[in-house]
Amino acid sequence: MLSSLPALLFFGCLTGVTTVLFGFGGGFLTVPVVYGVWTATARPDADAMHVAVATSTAVMVVNATAAALVQWRRGRLRRAYVWPLAGFITAGAAAGSFAATFLGGTALRLLFAGYLLVTICDSLLRKGFLSVAHQPRPRPLGRATTTLGGTGIGLVAAALGVGGSVMTVPLLRRRGLPMAEATALANPLSVPVAVAGTLVYALAPGASTASGRLGYVDLAAGAALLLGSLPTITLLRRVTGRVPDRVHSVAYVVLLLAVLVVMVATGA
Repeated sequence: MLSSLPALLFFGCLTGVTTVLFGFGGGFLTVPVVYGVWTATARPDADAMHVAVATSTAVMVVNATAAALVQWRRGRLRRAYVWPLAGFITAGAAAGSFAATFLGGTALRLLFAGYLLVTICDSLLRKGFLSVAHQPRPRPLGRATTTLGGTGIGLVAAALGVGGSVMTVPLLRRRGLPMAEATALANPLSVPVAVAGTLVYALAPGASTASGRLGYVDLAAGAALLLGSLPTITLLRRVTGRVPDRVHSVAYVVLLLAVLVVMVATGA
């Protein structure tokens, strides 16, 4: 693990950037990174993908909470879009993370890549994401979106360790919110996914009792990633609102595409 420390610190910094600018909390970066570290350094039978997803959710607990506090202090959080949606996301997250403990590593990798591909296509092909006309009063979330949509977001996000921002940001964009607010709201909405997922993965009965792990969570890798991400979140707290909306939305899709390409190229 010591030989991987510089890489983990570097990607921890990138995780901080994506948490502030895109509300990711780290999942799309930390899952491939931790998976790569484990496949390179762990024993051949180690369950690398489960460890990667579990460690990602643990890192997101801290990152998403820290970023949510920053966004709240800057007045970018709208309560009507946080609650009760967050409650249904929590319920779905508990079920999704529990189900993921029964899936094989290959299945998780394929689902992760498929999730990325669907999100990219949806953002590019459907109207209302790359550009949103200014609306003084964005449309509220409907009951079905809050209940069924929230549960589905939590289910998928916790199972794949991605926090849910890749579903909540497009959802909020299509309600008329600018990217700065949509990505800011993704952070508090990622917290319940991260907490529920971490608890399930940490207490999973099928997880190894190896040293340095809490269930499936790799404590050393998580600490190294946070060592890079938390200072970055603090430094970038003033940047989000200054990025032009169109540039912000295009960069969001480009980042997802880059992660997908890396995953396919490395076999992660």
